[in-house]
Amino acid sequence: MLEAEAFDEDAILEGITEWVRVESPCHHRPGINAMMDMAAGELEGLGAEVERLGGLDGMGDVVIGRFSPPDAAAAPGILVLSHLDTVHPVGTLEERLEVRREGDRVYGPGILDMKGGARLGIEAMRALLRAGRAPKLPVTFMFTPDEEVGSPTSRERIEAEAARHRYVLVPEPLRPWGDVVTGRHAVQRFRLKTIGQPSHAGLTKAQGRSAIAKMAEVVTRIEAMNDYEREVTYAVGVIRGGTFVNVVAVECEAEVLCIAPTPELLADVRASMRALSGTEDGVEIRVEEGLLRPVAPQHEGTLAL
Repeated sequence: MLEAEAFDEDAILEGITEWVRVESPCHHRPGINAMMDMAAGELEGLGAEVERLGGLDGMGDVVIGRFSPPDAAAAPGILVLSHLDTVHPVGTLEERLEVRREGDRVYGPGILDMKGGARLGIEAMRALLRAGRAPKLPVTFMFTPDEEVGSPTSRERIEAEAARHRYVLVPEPLRPWGDVVTGRHAVQRFRLKTIGQPSHAGLTKAQGRSAIAKMAEVVTRIEAMNDYEREVTYAVGVIRGGTFVNVVAVECEAEVLCIAPTPELLADVRASMRALSGTEDGVEIRVEEGLLRPVAPQHEGTLAL
């Protein structure tokens, strides 16, 4: 293990904040690819063989950097997997969350999830190489552009790369109490849509059926389903609806993220969400299942790490 002196904390923090100052929400391809440029440059500077995979469906690129030291075993190695997209829209730095330091805390969009951890992985490799301590196994770094929306364009690439390695490490942040994550609850997304009847909002409002009003009722029901003691949660994170202020809204859409700790509770969640569909007060309610990440329980191999 390296001594603390092997790490230059000020230089590491400077590198992290440099990355944080590049706004890279997942649907902002220029920002994502600017981050990929920076990651590729760091890897090349350390001697990695860098491969860049073009983005798909309008998303950003994927960068892979491989370290194969001469003395490393010719065996499956270690994959360090990170994402460089964030949930913060362009403009966050100027409007709401500037990069700043307050005591031993540093703030900025994406610094925790997960630009800080992504950069720390590189810094760990830098310190090893600087100390002449080449890893005993090949090490691969992989940076992806779309984790925050479920990795729709990078999932197959991730799975293919992970299958070639013995270990996969994801430098996401620790839990608030300091625990390393060794398992995962199920994650299920849903898309809801309400379809009403349009009408003039002033002259003939009573003849209309508002999709927005009905969606507001449905959102209230969904929020009431939360069961924090059993760690089952429902979160309505996005709502879109209406066309003009003087028209009773004919359509409204919402996106819901649900979490469940067991397959049985996930089945309950899916049944509860599907039960919302139907027609009420002249408004149709549609429920569509989206991205699913099943429960990933702890197992001996992970805990052995």
